[in-house]
Amino acid sequence: MPDQPANDAPYRLVNDVEFGDDVRVQSFTNLYGCRIGDGARIGPFVEIQRDATVGARCKIQSHTFVCSGVDIEDEVFVGHGVMFINDRRPRATNADGSLQTEDNWTLERTVIERRASLGSGAVIMCGVRIGEGAIVGAGAVVTRDVAPGATVVGSPARALAAASRAAA
Repeated sequence: MPDQPANDAPYRLVNDVEFGDDVRVQSFTNLYGCRIGDGARIGPFVEIQRDATVGARCKIQSHTFVCSGVDIEDEVFVGHGVMFINDRRPRATNADGSLQTEDNWTLERTVIERRASLGSGAVIMCGVRIGEGAIVGAGAVVTRDVAPGATVVGSPARALAAASRAAA
């Protein structure tokens, strides 16, 4: 695997990343300790943290945050400004006022299955699985698993009725 993306762009932080072949990464990105699959496209102002994976032929649009513990399978589209969460009860400090460390919280893994699409501005809560080919509408807040092929919208995200999808 290459240790740098296939294209050149200024103002990138790329540290300890496993790149597949022909990965394109735009300017103003932070990628560290993650794995990016063949042919993936990473837009500007994206951060992908340690222990996250992005599959082959994915598109991660600008201003998206992919935190530790997120596994994005092949051919997934992630719209602009999508936010992933990996801690269900975030706190800055413990009860005694001391700063929390990695030992004070529990990372919950999130899986986005093959060919799913996440609309711009979606928020994906930790510990969920978004099924193969599912569509998450723009601005949706996903708090529970999404079935394969389902379309969900709203806050919290709910499945669209089959009749509504057929009319669209």
